[in-house]
Amino acid sequence: MKNYKNVTKTNDTIVFSRWSRKNYAVFQTLKRVVLISVLGVNYLYAVPVPKNNEIIISDTTSTEKEYQLEEIEVSAQRAPALFSEIARIVTVINSKEIAAAPVRTVQGLLENVSGVDIRQRGSEGVQADISIRGGTFDQTLILLNGVNISDPQTGHHNLNIPVSLNQIERIEILEGPAARVYGPNAFAGAINIITKQPGSNSLNANVSGGSFRYFETEVTGDFKTGKLNNSVSMNWKGSDGYIQNTDFYGQGVFYSNNYEDSSGRFALQTGYTDKGFGANSFYTPKYPNQYEQVKALFTSVQWESKGKLHLRPVIYWRRHQDRFELFRENPPTWYTTHNYHLTNSYGVQLNSWIGWKLGKSAFGFEYRSENIFSNVLGEPLDEPVSVAGEKAFFTKSKSRNIISGFAEHVFYANKWILSAGVMGNHISDGENGLNLFPGFEAGYQMNRIARLFASFNTSLRMPTFTDLYYSGPTNIGNPDLKPELTAALEGGIKLNSPIARVNLVLYYRKGKDVIDWVKTNEQDKWQPQNLTKLSNYGTEILLQSNLEQVFGNSLPENISISYMFNTIEKGDLSFISYYVLDYLSHKLSFSVKKEIIENFNINFQGVYQKREGTYTKFIDNHWGEEVNYKPFWIFDTKLTYTIKTCQVFISANNIFNCGYVDYGNIPQPGRVIKAGISVNANFD
Repeated sequence: MKNYKNVTKTNDTIVFSRWSRKNYAVFQTLKRVVLISVLGVNYLYAVPVPKNNEIIISDTTSTEKEYQLEEIEVSAQRAPALFSEIARIVTVINSKEIAAAPVRTVQGLLENVSGVDIRQRGSEGVQADISIRGGTFDQTLILLNGVNISDPQTGHHNLNIPVSLNQIERIEILEGPAARVYGPNAFAGAINIITKQPGSNSLNANVSGGSFRYFETEVTGDFKTGKLNNSVSMNWKGSDGYIQNTDFYGQGVFYSNNYEDSSGRFALQTGYTDKGFGANSFYTPKYPNQYEQVKALFTSVQWESKGKLHLRPVIYWRRHQDRFELFRENPPTWYTTHNYHLTNSYGVQLNSWIGWKLGKSAFGFEYRSENIFSNVLGEPLDEPVSVAGEKAFFTKSKSRNIISGFAEHVFYANKWILSAGVMGNHISDGENGLNLFPGFEAGYQMNRIARLFASFNTSLRMPTFTDLYYSGPTNIGNPDLKPELTAALEGGIKLNSPIARVNLVLYYRKGKDVIDWVKTNEQDKWQPQNLTKLSNYGTEILLQSNLEQVFGNSLPENISISYMFNTIEKGDLSFISYYVLDYLSHKLSFSVKKEIIENFNINFQGVYQKREGTYTKFIDNHWGEEVNYKPFWIFDTKLTYTIKTCQVFISANNIFNCGYVDYGNIPQPGRVIKAGISVNANFD
């Protein structure tokens, strides 16, 4: 993030009187004169520039007023781009918003984003599925500092990440297909979790507790060793659970470092997480005494060069272990073994870009290998392989390789910003050879306040190993599945004024060979199929305002209101859908933040959800009638008080104790109260 301070206001223009000690070369990438209006919501306005790319600095005798302005660089294109340049909907949750939010998990944080659907089976993020704009949980790509950490076994494991909220600098949510930006599987959108970068000698400790004997503790230390900046964090949390068999524990460690000199910047990250949880009715209410344990190890190394040609090579590896127990204890005689899975995903990628007189050009490639050992998923092994630490064997396996190439160009022309690119993709066990996925975006700056935008993008999603091979009492896999394909149009307007920021977008997405678990009647088994046609369309509206900064301390510091409408059309197909047709049709969310007295803040937020689709009610150990999902409101709040380097908080989730389900027959927690304390010490 780049900060610019001490600017001077004239009648028409605010100009810089002093640069902060930060790299301001980012303005040169705009190819524009930068004219900055007085903002209430911390966003830059930019207008096109003459070819000389000069920054206007005017003499003035007017009264000076200092503004704290921030403009972030987001990864919504192959080449780095400023938030204000992007001709798509990108939601950025920054560190201040994360700290103020009345939640303790990434899953809970994303609940308040209108275009995002979080369907939780348990509490505190033990397992949650994430989708965007009516997509399924397998259609959203998850990245950690720009590196793909999605799980090839199933999207249920995509949010098993080794970092906590305290370690996150910001989260970027890109809505809509993004193959040419992030690669395969960015089908409905992508979420990039960006951690705080070490650069000091400091120590932070947190401890909190609450309802259902919840307890959490975390310690993070940043330290310098020469030019190498290091950060290490350890966390643990657990609870007895809000109903029977919903107890859990989770622990993790995360280490990152960076080193920078005149040639470039080196960065390493590695993390490990281990969690186990009672999975009451997670996959079937017929057997509520389920249990699951997952372990994930992730590491990556990257280098980013300086100079006219920017090169960014990355090497990464993710290992994920999963043990699922249909019966946690007292299994029947017919139940002989648990389900064991081990996946390894590794790859290498190169992204490069160069700025020249016609804009910015980017190109790169990625090689990714996905592998699984299992006693359930895959093709039979010649010889069984023992499961580490268990009296069990892997009897099946599967591997596939994916090669992708990318090219993109961004062009600046007067009030226009145009970008176009393509991804070429080949899958080792596919039958379609090389496939191309193009995309195009256009933004037009009408004036300092209004910006029109439109885009067309395409993507694919490969079937998971669960889609291909999982068979059970009520399911059967389909090894003949093809990748699902999509193309999407969206357009709208962004308004930035001193009082408010407003986004309005309309979108339409058409899917081909979309994968869903379906059956034609109640007696059939669920089986994944490539549906011939599926389309969805909708709209999103966002309003944000910092009234306090504009009108004074008597008004809230931050108000945000967002709404999404979404609908899906399945054509003439006749089937019962397990996932695709259970989508949010309406979602309304709001949040209000206000400093009550000095250093004492309150954050209050609410979310309304209306879900389409039905589920079969399970009562008294018998299947009942098909029922609709009921709409519901959830309200949360958080109070924080800061005393120098110490901060205390108390939060309440689901304040009015609403009873609701995200998945049929799995009740979610009622009212939850937490309190905690955080202490920071800086030794610089």
